[in-house]
Amino acid sequence: MQTELSRMIESICREKGVGRDVVIEAVEQAILSAARRNYPSARLEAKYNPEIGKVELFRVLTVVERVKDPNIEISLEEARSKDPEVQLGDEILEKLPEVSSRVGAYVARQNLLQKIRDTERALVYDEFKKLKGELTHLGTVQKLDRRNIIVNLGRTEAVLPEKEQIPRERYRPGDRIRAYILDVEMSQSQGPRVVLSRTHPGFLIKLFEHEVPEIFQGIVQVKAAAREPGVRAKIAVTSKDPDVDPIGACVGPRGTRVQAVVQELRGEKIDIVPWSEDAAEFVCRALAPAKVSRIIIDDEERKMEVIVPDDQLSLAIGRKGQNVRLASKLTGFDLTVKSESEVAKEQQDARLALMQIEGMDEALADELYESGVRTVEDLANADLDTLLDAENLTPEKARELQERARDWIAQHPAEQQSSEADLPSAMTSDAGEEEFSEEGPSASVEAAEETRGS
Repeated sequence: MQTELSRMIESICREKGVGRDVVIEAVEQAILSAARRNYPSARLEAKYNPEIGKVELFRVLTVVERVKDPNIEISLEEARSKDPEVQLGDEILEKLPEVSSRVGAYVARQNLLQKIRDTERALVYDEFKKLKGELTHLGTVQKLDRRNIIVNLGRTEAVLPEKEQIPRERYRPGDRIRAYILDVEMSQSQGPRVVLSRTHPGFLIKLFEHEVPEIFQGIVQVKAAAREPGVRAKIAVTSKDPDVDPIGACVGPRGTRVQAVVQELRGEKIDIVPWSEDAAEFVCRALAPAKVSRIIIDDEERKMEVIVPDDQLSLAIGRKGQNVRLASKLTGFDLTVKSESEVAKEQQDARLALMQIEGMDEALADELYESGVRTVEDLANADLDTLLDAENLTPEKARELQERARDWIAQHPAEQQSSEADLPSAMTSDAGEEEFSEEGPSASVEAAEETRGS
């Protein structure tokens, strides 16, 4: 039978695309909510009767010998007048006057719409939570909110915060935009909040995955990436297949693949570096096109001192320290770059300082220098294992030198401070900047092609 309520149920099903059972359940719950105002202490049930197109309301009563609360109990005598087979302790349903279907339907509609909104929010949250760390499809800039960009992704809106935007990049409402899904948060009042980024190193990696089939297929792996957004980036790659050149795959025919990424990043220069399991070799590649003479490694502190020819110093450091900074983020090592002449002077100064200790000779001073012992104070405070890196230095001799170093410091405190102040400074990378690496270290298209050709 078609009633106002049944027509409303069908209308909601069509408009919201939800099942009839879901709508009917919401209507029944709405009728119960309205009825409880009149029967606050009773146990109520509501059932939709499709034959009459209405919700019928019932009170649940327990059969007892003597009634104490008529809202929840019924006497055995009265119960048997309705059902002769009823027994003490049984429950029967007593039909109650009909609650206005119009009120019930309206409340049901409001409850249902809220339930649908909550369900849709949960579905959107679950969908985008799974996409965290992936690229969005092309979204549309909806509006500019202060300095944040609100992006329409179809099923939801996302925010591209100012700090996640590439410097000097400008958008207007209606522009198409692609970004990296940085985070997905759930707010009880506003629903899911999708946070985007165009500056994260993961965005660079995903763009290459999109452009390079060999990366998508897992033949070529991106081991690390580092960026100074909008300016320069380094990406480290390797190949599982010896017949596939990872750099050539990323560059693409006539540079088409890497240029597509560069274009998306608004001209950001990209250095593609062959990854190496050997940390020192990887750092050398990451600093390309600069040539490296030698490296002193401190694995425990994750530091490296990189020595380069004098004419390579500015190339290794890069403009405003950019090259060494990116190489540091790529490799995961705190890098200090020095020229050969600078190191030679520093070594000479250290040699002279150490040779003030009785029993020290030039060869031993040079060996200790390579181990990071460069002042008398370093010698006094060094652990024994560090000193024993030097050939022909026994534990007894090492302890003896340390004792003499401590005595010398006690006798010459002012001279020790002066000798430390005279040691030359070098260009170091900015430790603590953001790093994004699956295993370790990254460098330049030009440098990569040079490496491949050699």
